Amino acid sequence: MEESSLTAAPSILDGDNYETRVVRMTVHLQALDVWEAVEENYEVPPMGANPTVAQMKLHKERKTRKAKVKACLFATVSPSILIKIMKIDSAVEIWEYLKEEYKGDERIKNM
Repeated sequence: MEESSLTAAPSILDGDNYETRVVRMTVHLQALDVWEAVEENYEVPPMGANPTVAQMKLHKERKTRKAKVKACLFATVSPSILIKIMKIDSAVEIWEYLKEEYKGDERIKNM
C-alpha cells in the first residue's frame, strides 16, 4: 500500500457525519503518529537555558505534533465549520468543540 493512501485525510465534517468521521479521524491521526497530542493534551513548556540536543528534538517533535493535529482538523471540516473553530488555539479544544457541537446529530435526525 502506498503511503499516500494510508495517510489520505478522512471525509470532510459537514455537521451530518460526525459519528463516522470521528472514527476515521482518530485512526488517521494515529497513523500520522500525532494522536497523543489529542489523547494526552500535554503542554509544551518553553525550553530552559542550555537544552541538550535530545531536549531540543523532543520539544520540536511535541510542538510539531500539536500543529499537525490542528492542521488535520482544519483540513477536514467544511468551510462553515472552519470559521467556527479557526480562532481556537488548542487542537484538544477544537476536538472537544466538534464533539459537543455535532455528536448525536445523526441520531436525532434519524428519530
